[in-house]
Amino acid sequence: MMKNNWVVWSVMSGLMFLFVLTGCARNKGAMKPAATGPSAEQQTATTATGVQETDVLTEEIQPIQPKEMADIYFAYDRFDLSPEARSTLADNAAWMENHPGTMVVIEGHCDERGSNEYNIALGDRRAKSAYNYLINLGVSSNRISTISYGEEKPVCSAGTESCWSKNRRAHFRVK
Repeated sequence: MMKNNWVVWSVMSGLMFLFVLTGCARNKGAMKPAATGPSAEQQTATTATGVQETDVLTEEIQPIQPKEMADIYFAYDRFDLSPEARSTLADNAAWMENHPGTMVVIEGHCDERGSNEYNIALGDRRAKSAYNYLINLGVSSNRISTISYGEEKPVCSAGTESCWSKNRRAHFRVK
């Protein structure tokens, strides 16, 4: 009986020693001030989903994923810009000004009504309308390209007006 207690005590002591040793090593690294490392506030990054992640033990700051640009929407069979679309484009232009190395593709989309050829042409006019407005706001033309998908890439497939209105859009994809 005494021999079994001694074995259990030895194993427990060894495990406790390992636990203390690994716990102390982690705390020592966290307590050392980094000579050139970022502060705890600088190590907080917001992910694309809006969740904040903090890693105090990280030596370098991970790059923050840029926020995607907002889509604009069009009336049925139209490619002119509404006041809401102009406001969104102004926000998108400001975002591009703050991210000078980014390239953007403007994708023109339509609802399913009309022929494929007509919708490709209408999607192109929608993308070009957004393109021209961004250029007028001061965005360099060599940072923007356009493409029309017509009715080929819907975000909603129900045959209702509320669904069709979601498909009549210019989508901004950051390269």
